[in-house]
Amino acid sequence: MTDKTALREKLYSLLGDLPPRGGPVSAEPVSEEDRGCCILQKLILNLNGIEPVPAYFITAKAGGKLPTILYHHAHGGKYDVGKKELISPRGELRPYSKELAQMGYNILCIDMWNFGERSGRTESSLFKEMLWKGQVLWGMMVYDSIRSVDYLCSRPDVDAARIGTIGMSMGSTMAWWLAALDERIKVCVDICCLTDFDALIQTKGLDGHGIYYYVPGLLKEWTTGKINALIAPRPHLALAGELDPLT
Repeated sequence: MTDKTALREKLYSLLGDLPPRGGPVSAEPVSEEDRGCCILQKLILNLNGIEPVPAYFITAKAGGKLPTILYHHAHGGKYDVGKKELISPRGELRPYSKELAQMGYNILCIDMWNFGERSGRTESSLFKEMLWKGQVLWGMMVYDSIRSVDYLCSRPDVDAARIGTIGMSMGSTMAWWLAALDERIKVCVDICCLTDFDALIQTKGLDGHGIYYYVPGLLKEWTTGKINALIAPRPHLALAGELDPLT
């Protein structure tokens, strides 16, 4: 076992009582739409065995086994949006589906816990319920993302050797956590949320992030830098604004 493998296992162990890993991910097709530059499929994925996970899969029209992006949506308190941000404008966020498809990428985006078609609970109530059960909300989100990679690797139109990840805000944090934990992610782009944990405490910025963000015991051994070091030497582009208080 390499040092990084041991560190990944140690980091993963902080994420609460998670469902078992492994086994196939089933996908139920719901609808399909030709959007000109690509085909938009709506799917229901069985990622965690607890609740179904609605997802969008965008197939570029280039055909064949294509490089694929796992896109993570933002938070922003807009629990009703979720995966829709991939295909529809959302305030300051532009939808990336058209550009990525035109560049020849497939794209997968799921509704994270409590967002989109999985919304309907308050974030705090979900966090508390999971905590009672020995689970960590962020851990369950990370688990769904890892299982999403499992699903991508099973598709015949996905080049499993060329899977990347991208996201902004909450999606940014998910992108670098996922890349740190899963070596199948070959490139990571995170936008506006490479937050230094200690600096966030020093600047009294903890309430700027939702409660989903916090992992019990994380700071006993981990820093933002130590987690991100697990991505190296794979390509990693982190973009942050100088005036962003959350970064």
